[in-house]
Amino acid sequence: MKRYFSFQWHITDDCDQRCRHCYIFSEDKGRKPEAVSWKGMQEVLANCLDFCEIYNRQPYFYITGGDPILHPRFWRLLALLKKQEIPFAILGNPFHLNDEVCARLREMGCDKYQLSIDGMRETHDWFRKPGSFDCTLSKISRIKEAGICSVIMTTVSSANIREVPDIIDTVVSHGADVYSFARYCPTSAERSTGVAPLEYRALLAACDKKFKEYAAAGCETWFDRKDHLWTLYKYETGEFQIPQDAQPGMIYGGCNCGNGHLTILPSGDLYACRRVQNSRVSSVFEDRIADVWVTEMERYRDYQKFSKCSKCELLAWCRGCPAVACGRAGDFYAPDPQCWKEV
Repeated sequence: MKRYFSFQWHITDDCDQRCRHCYIFSEDKGRKPEAVSWKGMQEVLANCLDFCEIYNRQPYFYITGGDPILHPRFWRLLALLKKQEIPFAILGNPFHLNDEVCARLREMGCDKYQLSIDGMRETHDWFRKPGSFDCTLSKISRIKEAGICSVIMTTVSSANIREVPDIIDTVVSHGADVYSFARYCPTSAERSTGVAPLEYRALLAACDKKFKEYAAAGCETWFDRKDHLWTLYKYETGEFQIPQDAQPGMIYGGCNCGNGHLTILPSGDLYACRRVQNSRVSSVFEDRIADVWVTEMERYRDYQKFSKCSKCELLAWCRGCPAVACGRAGDFYAPDPQCWKEV
Protein backbone atom coordinates (compact mmCIF):
# COMPACT_ATOMS: atom_id res chain seq x y z
CA MET A 1 0.00 0.00 0.00
CA LYS A 2 1.32 3.45 -0.91
CA ARG A 3 2.12 5.91 1.88
CA TYR A 4 -0.19 8.90 2.04
CA PHE A 5 1.01 12.37 1.16
CA SER A 6 -1.21 15.18 2.40
CA PHE A 7 -1.95 18.41 0.59
CA GLN A 8 -3.66 21.12 2.61
CA TRP A 9 -5.37 23.03 -0.17
CA HIS A 10 -6.79 26.46 0.60
CA ILE A 11 -9.13 27.05 -2.33
CA THR A 12 -10.47 30.40 -1.07
CA ASP A 13 -9.86 33.03 1.58
CA ASP A 14 -13.58 33.85 1.63
CA CYS A 15 -15.07 33.32 5.06
CA ASP A 16 -18.09 34.49 7.02
CA GLN A 17 -16.10 35.15 10.17
CA ARG A 18 -12.83 36.84 11.05
CA CYS A 19 -11.23 34.76 13.77
CA ARG A 20 -8.79 36.58 16.00
CA HIS A 21 -6.18 33.86 15.45
CA CYS A 22 -6.64 33.52 11.67
CA TYR A 23 -3.33 33.23 9.81
CA ILE A 24 -4.82 34.55 6.56
CA PHE A 25 -5.65 38.01 7.88
CA SER A 26 -3.28 38.16 10.86
CA GLU A 27 -0.87 40.64 9.29
CA ASP A 28 -3.36 42.49 7.07
CA LYS A 29 -6.92 42.75 8.34
CA GLY A 30 -8.04 44.55 5.21
CA ARG A 31 -6.56 42.23 2.58
CA LYS A 32 -8.81 41.20 -0.28
CA PRO A 33 -9.74 37.50 -0.19
CA GLU A 34 -8.40 35.36 -3.02
CA ALA A 35 -9.93 32.27 -4.65
CA VAL A 36 -8.43 29.83 -7.13
CA SER A 37 -10.12 29.66 -10.55
CA TRP A 38 -11.56 26.48 -12.03
CA LYS A 39 -8.67 26.32 -14.51
CA GLY A 40 -6.30 26.80 -11.60
CA MET A 41 -7.96 23.97 -9.67
CA GLN A 42 -7.36 21.59 -12.55
CA GLU A 43 -3.73 22.68 -12.82
CA VAL A 44 -3.14 22.27 -9.09
CA LEU A 45 -4.66 18.81 -9.06
CA ALA A 46 -2.62 17.68 -12.07
CA ASN A 47 0.60 18.97 -10.47
CA CYS A 48 -0.13 17.19 -7.18
CA LEU A 49 -0.98 13.90 -8.91
CA ASP A 50 2.21 14.15 -10.96
CA PHE A 51 4.18 14.54 -7.73
CA CYS A 52 2.52 11.48 -6.19
CA GLU A 53 3.15 9.40 -9.28
CA ILE A 54 6.83 10.34 -9.31
CA TYR A 55 7.29 9.53 -5.61
CA ASN A 56 4.84 6.62 -5.42
CA ARG A 57 2.56 8.22 -2.87
CA GLN A 58 -1.21 8.18 -2.34
CA PRO A 59 -2.58 11.75 -2.36
CA TYR A 60 -4.91 12.90 0.39
CA PHE A 61 -6.42 16.37 0.21
CA TYR A 62 -7.52 18.54 3.11
CA ILE A 63 -9.79 21.03 1.35
CA THR A 64 -10.01 24.25 3.31
CA GLY A 65 -10.03 28.04 3.13
CA GLY A 66 -11.43 30.37 4.50
CA ASP A 67 -14.58 28.33 4.27
CA PRO A 68 -14.21 26.10 1.18
CA ILE A 69 -17.98 25.69 0.79
CA LEU A 70 -18.15 29.37 -0.16
CA HIS A 71 -16.06 28.81 -3.28
CA PRO A 72 -18.38 28.89 -6.34
CA ARG A 73 -16.63 25.80 -7.81
CA PHE A 74 -16.54 23.84 -4.56
CA TRP A 75 -18.93 21.10 -5.63
CA ARG A 76 -17.38 20.86 -9.07
CA LEU A 77 -13.99 20.25 -7.45
CA LEU A 78 -15.41 17.53 -5.23
CA ALA A 79 -16.96 15.86 -8.26
CA LEU A 80 -13.54 15.85 -9.91
CA LEU A 81 -11.93 14.30 -6.83
CA LYS A 82 -14.65 11.66 -6.72
CA LYS A 83 -14.22 10.85 -10.41
CA GLN A 84 -10.51 10.26 -9.87
CA GLU A 85 -11.14 8.36 -6.59
CA ILE A 86 -8.99 10.74 -4.57
CA PRO A 87 -9.72 10.74 -0.82
CA PHE A 88 -10.30 14.05 0.92
CA ALA A 89 -11.47 15.76 4.08
CA ILE A 90 -12.96 19.22 4.63
CA LEU A 91 -11.68 21.75 7.15
CA GLY A 92 -14.44 24.31 7.34
CA ASN A 93 -17.10 26.24 9.22
CA PRO A 94 -20.45 24.99 10.54
CA PHE A 95 -22.70 27.72 9.21
CA HIS A 96 -23.68 26.22 5.85
CA LEU A 97 -24.03 22.62 6.97
CA ASN A 98 -27.50 21.09 6.85
CA ASP A 99 -28.74 17.56 6.21
CA GLU A 100 -28.78 18.06 2.45
CA VAL A 101 -25.26 19.49 2.33
CA CYS A 102 -23.86 16.77 4.60
CA ALA A 103 -25.50 14.03 2.51
CA ARG A 104 -24.05 15.55 -0.64
CA LEU A 105 -20.60 15.76 0.92
CA ARG A 106 -20.76 12.08 1.76
CA GLU A 107 -21.97 11.24 -1.74
CA MET A 108 -18.92 13.03 -3.13
CA GLY A 109 -16.63 10.93 -0.94
CA CYS A 110 -15.85 13.23 1.98
CA ASP A 111 -14.13 11.19 4.72
CA LYS A 112 -13.95 13.74 7.50
CA TYR A 113 -15.29 17.19 8.29
CA GLN A 114 -13.27 19.18 10.80
CA LEU A 115 -14.74 21.97 12.89
CA SER A 116 -13.10 24.11 15.57
CA ILE A 117 -13.97 24.71 19.19
CA ASP A 118 -11.55 27.24 20.65
CA GLY A 119 -12.95 27.66 24.13
CA MET A 120 -16.20 27.38 25.97
CA ARG A 121 -19.07 29.53 24.70
CA GLU A 122 -17.89 33.00 25.76
CA THR A 123 -14.25 32.43 24.76
CA HIS A 124 -15.02 30.63 21.50
CA ASP A 125 -17.50 33.27 20.37
CA TRP A 126 -14.97 35.97 21.25
CA PHE A 127 -12.40 34.24 19.03
CA ARG A 128 -14.84 33.68 16.15
CA LYS A 129 -18.28 35.31 16.24
CA PRO A 130 -21.44 35.30 18.39
CA GLY A 131 -23.40 32.08 18.07
CA SER A 132 -20.51 30.10 16.60
CA PHE A 133 -20.08 27.85 19.65
CA ASP A 134 -23.65 26.56 19.72
CA CYS A 135 -23.84 26.33 15.94
CA THR A 136 -20.65 24.23 15.82
CA LEU A 137 -21.83 21.77 18.46
CA SER A 138 -25.21 21.38 16.76
CA LYS A 139 -23.56 20.28 13.50
CA ILE A 140 -21.62 17.34 14.98
CA SER A 141 -24.67 15.07 14.87
CA ARG A 142 -25.55 16.14 11.31
CA ILE A 143 -22.07 15.28 10.10
CA LYS A 144 -22.17 11.90 11.84
CA GLU A 145 -25.66 11.03 10.61
CA ALA A 146 -24.47 11.56 7.04
CA GLY A 147 -21.76 8.93 7.58
CA ILE A 148 -18.88 11.41 7.77
CA CYS A 149 -16.29 11.35 10.56
CA SER A 150 -16.78 14.42 12.76
CA VAL A 151 -13.52 15.99 13.94
CA ILE A 152 -13.20 18.77 16.50
CA MET A 153 -9.97 20.73 16.72
CA THR A 154 -8.82 23.25 19.30
CA THR A 155 -6.07 25.79 18.78
CA VAL A 156 -4.51 26.17 22.22
CA SER A 157 -3.24 29.57 23.35
CA SER A 158 -2.80 31.49 26.57
CA ALA A 159 -6.38 32.72 26.11
CA ASN A 160 -8.02 29.29 26.32
CA ILE A 161 -5.57 26.76 27.78
CA ARG A 162 -7.47 26.49 31.08
CA GLU A 163 -10.68 25.65 29.22
CA VAL A 164 -9.34 22.67 27.27
CA PRO A 165 -10.49 20.02 29.81
CA ASP A 166 -14.03 21.45 29.68
CA ILE A 167 -13.89 21.51 25.88
CA ILE A 168 -13.03 17.81 25.91
CA ASP A 169 -16.04 17.02 28.12
CA THR A 170 -18.26 19.07 25.84
CA VAL A 171 -17.24 17.49 22.56
CA VAL A 172 -17.47 14.01 24.06
CA SER A 173 -21.00 14.73 25.30
CA HIS A 174 -21.94 15.76 21.76
CA GLY A 175 -20.53 12.56 20.28
CA ALA A 176 -17.59 13.85 18.24
CA ASP A 177 -15.69 11.04 16.54
CA VAL A 178 -12.25 12.63 16.91
CA TYR A 179 -10.83 15.36 19.12
CA SER A 180 -7.38 16.90 19.00
CA PHE A 181 -5.59 20.13 19.73
CA ALA A 182 -2.56 22.00 18.44
CA ARG A 183 -0.84 25.14 19.60
CA TYR A 184 -1.31 28.60 18.18
CA CYS A 185 1.60 29.96 16.15
CA PRO A 186 2.03 33.59 17.21
CA THR A 187 2.20 36.32 14.59
CA SER A 188 4.59 39.26 14.82
CA ALA A 189 2.32 41.20 17.15
CA GLU A 190 2.09 38.33 19.64
CA ARG A 191 5.61 36.97 19.93
CA SER A 192 6.00 38.20 23.49
CA THR A 193 3.00 36.20 24.69
CA GLY A 194 2.46 32.47 25.01
CA VAL A 195 2.15 29.43 27.24
CA ALA A 196 4.94 28.53 29.67
CA PRO A 197 6.60 25.13 29.08
CA LEU A 198 5.59 23.55 32.40
CA GLU A 199 2.09 24.99 32.04
CA TYR A 200 1.80 23.17 28.73
CA ARG A 201 3.16 19.94 30.22
CA ALA A 202 0.55 20.22 32.97
CA LEU A 203 -2.13 20.47 30.28
CA LEU A 204 -0.85 17.30 28.59
CA ALA A 205 -0.89 15.49 31.94
CA ALA A 206 -4.45 16.60 32.67
CA CYS A 207 -5.64 15.65 29.20
CA ASP A 208 -3.83 12.31 29.29
CA LYS A 209 -5.64 11.44 32.51
CA LYS A 210 -8.97 12.52 31.07
CA PHE A 211 -8.42 10.66 27.78
CA LYS A 212 -7.60 7.43 29.61
CA GLU A 213 -10.61 7.75 31.90
CA TYR A 214 -12.89 8.21 28.90
CA ALA A 215 -11.31 5.24 27.09
CA ALA A 216 -11.75 3.02 30.14
CA ALA A 217 -15.42 4.02 30.28
CA GLY A 218 -15.96 2.95 26.66
CA CYS A 219 -16.04 6.44 25.16
CA GLU A 220 -16.21 6.28 21.35
CA THR A 221 -14.41 9.58 20.78
CA TRP A 222 -10.87 9.00 19.58
CA PHE A 223 -8.34 11.39 21.09
CA ASP A 224 -5.68 12.22 18.55
CA ARG A 225 -2.49 13.18 20.37
CA LYS A 226 -1.46 15.39 17.49
CA ASP A 227 1.12 17.67 19.10
CA HIS A 228 4.59 16.16 18.86
CA LEU A 229 5.37 17.15 22.44
CA TRP A 230 3.10 14.24 23.35
CA THR A 231 6.10 12.08 22.36
CA LEU A 232 8.26 13.79 24.96
CA TYR A 233 5.52 13.45 27.56
CA LYS A 234 5.05 9.74 26.83
CA TYR A 235 8.82 9.23 26.85
CA GLU A 236 8.98 10.66 30.35
CA THR A 237 6.04 8.56 31.55
CA GLY A 238 7.45 5.37 30.00
CA GLU A 239 4.75 4.94 27.36
CA PHE A 240 7.21 5.58 24.57
CA GLN A 241 10.61 3.97 24.34
CA ILE A 242 13.26 4.46 21.69
CA PRO A 243 13.26 1.30 19.53
CA GLN A 244 16.41 -0.76 19.91
CA ASP A 245 16.64 -1.24 16.14
CA ALA A 246 16.41 2.49 15.33
CA GLN A 247 18.93 3.49 12.67
CA PRO A 248 21.12 6.58 13.22
CA GLY A 249 20.16 9.45 10.96
CA MET A 250 16.69 8.11 10.18
CA ILE A 251 13.56 10.17 10.86
CA TYR A 252 10.69 8.06 12.19
CA GLY A 253 8.11 10.61 13.24
CA GLY A 254 7.53 14.13 14.42
CA CYS A 255 6.78 17.17 12.29
CA ASN A 256 5.71 16.31 8.73
CA CYS A 257 7.09 19.54 7.27
CA GLY A 258 9.59 18.44 4.64
CA ASN A 259 8.42 14.84 4.80
CA GLY A 260 4.78 14.17 3.97
CA HIS A 261 2.91 17.44 3.70
CA LEU A 262 2.59 20.58 1.58
CA THR A 263 0.19 23.52 1.60
CA ILE A 264 -1.27 25.27 -1.44
CA LEU A 265 -2.85 28.72 -1.15
CA PRO A 266 -5.57 30.18 -3.42
CA SER A 267 -2.87 32.21 -5.21
CA GLY A 268 -1.05 29.01 -6.11
CA ASP A 269 1.74 29.73 -3.64
CA LEU A 270 3.25 26.49 -2.37
CA TYR A 271 4.15 26.49 1.32
CA ALA A 272 6.17 24.00 3.31
CA CYS A 273 3.55 24.52 6.04
CA ARG A 274 0.73 27.06 6.31
CA ARG A 275 1.55 27.58 9.96
CA VAL A 276 5.21 28.39 9.26
CA GLN A 277 5.51 32.06 8.43
CA ASN A 278 7.44 32.86 5.26
CA SER A 279 7.67 29.18 4.24
CA ARG A 280 6.74 29.81 0.62
CA VAL A 281 8.88 27.59 -1.59
CA SER A 282 7.35 28.07 -5.04
CA SER A 283 4.15 28.47 -7.08
CA VAL A 284 2.25 25.46 -8.37
CA PHE A 285 1.47 27.49 -11.48
CA GLU A 286 5.14 28.08 -12.22
CA ASP A 287 7.03 25.00 -11.06
CA ARG A 288 6.66 21.25 -10.93
CA ILE A 289 6.08 20.19 -7.33
CA ALA A 290 8.16 17.04 -7.90
CA ASP A 291 11.17 19.25 -8.69
CA VAL A 292 10.60 21.66 -5.81
CA TRP A 293 10.47 18.73 -3.41
CA VAL A 294 14.16 17.94 -3.97
CA THR A 295 15.39 21.52 -4.33
CA GLU A 296 13.61 24.21 -2.29
CA MET A 297 12.20 21.80 0.31
CA GLU A 298 15.66 20.63 1.34
CA ARG A 299 15.96 23.63 3.65
CA TYR A 300 13.32 22.04 5.91
CA ARG A 301 15.10 18.69 6.15
CA ASP A 302 18.42 19.71 7.67
CA TYR A 303 17.67 18.12 11.04
CA GLN A 304 21.04 18.85 12.58
CA LYS A 305 20.26 22.57 12.34
CA PHE A 306 17.64 22.29 15.10
CA SER A 307 19.40 24.27 17.82
CA LYS A 308 17.89 22.27 20.68
CA CYS A 309 16.33 19.15 19.16
CA SER A 310 19.57 18.08 17.44
CA LYS A 311 21.06 17.51 20.90
CA CYS A 312 18.06 15.44 22.08
CA GLU A 313 17.71 11.66 21.88
CA LEU A 314 14.14 12.18 20.59
CA LEU A 315 15.20 14.07 17.46
CA ALA A 316 13.94 11.32 15.13
CA TRP A 317 10.51 11.12 16.78
CA CYS A 318 9.60 14.56 18.13
CA ARG A 319 11.16 17.95 17.20
CA GLY A 320 8.18 19.70 18.82
CA CYS A 321 6.48 22.15 16.48
CA PRO A 322 8.84 24.16 14.27
CA ALA A 323 5.90 26.34 13.23
CA VAL A 324 5.39 27.51 16.82
CA ALA A 325 9.14 28.03 17.16
CA CYS A 326 9.20 30.06 13.96
CA GLY A 327 6.21 32.10 15.05
CA ARG A 328 7.93 32.98 18.29
CA ALA A 329 11.53 33.44 17.16
CA GLY A 330 11.29 33.82 13.38
CA ASP A 331 13.50 30.75 12.94
CA PHE A 332 12.24 27.32 11.82
CA TYR A 333 15.09 25.61 13.68
CA ALA A 334 14.73 27.55 16.94
CA PRO A 335 13.76 25.72 20.15
CA ASP A 336 10.08 24.95 20.62
CA PRO A 337 8.96 27.56 23.18
CA GLN A 338 6.78 25.04 25.03
CA CYS A 339 9.38 22.27 25.24
CA TRP A 340 10.25 21.73 28.89
CA LYS A 341 13.10 19.24 28.39
CA GLU A 342 16.66 20.21 29.25
CA VAL A 343 19.33 18.90 26.87
